This record gives sequence, C-alpha cells and structure tokens, in this order.
Amino acid sequence: MLTLERLRPDHADALLAFERENRRYFARSVPDRGDAYFTEFAARHRALLAEQDAGVCRFHLVLDRHGVLVGRVNLVDIADGCAELGYRIGERAAGRGLATAAVGEVRRLAAEEYRLSALTAVTTLDNPASQAVLRRNGFTAVEDLRVDGRPGRRFRRRLGDEI
Repeated sequence: MLTLERLRPDHADALLAFERENRRYFARSVPDRGDAYFTEFAARHRALLAEQDAGVCRFHLVLDRHGVLVGRVNLVDIADGCAELGYRIGERAAGRGLATAAVGEVRRLAAEEYRLSALTAVTTLDNPASQAVLRRNGFTAVEDLRVDGRPGRRFRRRLGDEI
C-alpha cells in the first residue's frame, strides 16, 4: 500500500533528506544530480513548485503505508496531452513492487485528473528493473537512444479506456 502526495513547500526537508540518503544508490542506475542540486536545493524546490503551479509538471512523493517517504514519481514537460514519466524508489524500499504501484497510480492520475492521453519514459538498457516496471504498466518500447552517453530506450503508453 502506498500514497502519492503532490509536491508541496513543506516537503522540502524530507525530500532533501531522501535524496541525500539515496544519492549513491540512484547514481548506480541514473546520472548523478551533482553537488549543486544539494547545495541549491531550496531554490530548486521552489522552482519545481513554480513549474507545477504553471501546469507544465506534476511532482509526487511516494509514501509507504506508514507515511514514510520512499520515492518520487513525476510527470514533466506536459504538453499536447502527453508527459514524460520519471520515478525513483529509495534503496530501503526497492524490490517490493512500490515502483510498479507508484507508476500505476500516477498513470491513473494522468488519465483521470490531469486528462493526459499518453505518457513516455526513458531508461538505460542497464536498468532492467526500470524496464520491467514500465512493461508491467503497459508501456512498450518505441525507440533506442542514448541517455547521458549510455544506451537507452524510450517507452510509450497511451492512456484512456483501460484505466
């Protein structure tokens, strides 16, 4: 069981702690955010909230059944009924199906609340767990590409009647 909460100003401290705690873990499968992300976090958090208020992104925290922050799932670059999906689950919660459930829930929100018609997602080929999450949620591979110099793949999922 999990809950998604839309990003709010009061999430800043918990989110920064989560990102710091999982920095090395995340860097194994996605490009590192760099030191500036952490030293300038307050400004970055405000910028994300402004993007969300403008309607170009939807940021969500993933909370476990105890209300503990265990991940993030985001929809970015919202335009023409489509958005790019991004997600990360912290190391302590990995391997329990939370990413699959969080993507499923944000997919439902994307269709029902945000009225989107399609989602895309990109992952590196050396991240089979992320590819499995996408496939379990009905995404199909549509293009091979490079992600920060690494081989990757773009996935797409139409939204609509199935939700």
